[in-house]
Amino acid sequence: MLTVKRLDLDDARILIEGAANKAREIGVPMCIAVVDESGNLIAFERMDGGKVTSITIAQDKAFTAAAARKATHEYNQVNVPGSLAFGIHTEVGGRISSVGGGLPVAVGGEVVGGIGISSGTPQQDMDCAQAGIDHFETKRA
Repeated sequence: MLTVKRLDLDDARILIEGAANKAREIGVPMCIAVVDESGNLIAFERMDGGKVTSITIAQDKAFTAAAARKATHEYNQVNVPGSLAFGIHTEVGGRISSVGGGLPVAVGGEVVGGIGISSGTPQQDMDCAQAGIDHFETKRA
């Protein structure tokens, strides 16, 4: 039998709070998704002004980060013609994201969930996702 560690709703709210704080700091309203270790949605926030198209994108970024246990921008680096991973974004019904802004959330070296951000540039999304994780780690300490 397996014992699974996963984020709970309070954890998800902390991640969203940290990401939203960074989004306000940079002046870009974001869509923020937090998923469990299997990529299933725990919590979502669309800040006032967050793009409608970013609702699904944020969730797909979080799904990718958690389920694949890697940052979405890592897929971006290999999802190029000639690479064996080219076309990865078409897998899992098109849910695999290769756009920066999705990060796995780890506790004690084990992936327990993912956070996905969308509405800014990929770098802004990545910065907000990292801010969410940093805030989470500070609150857990």
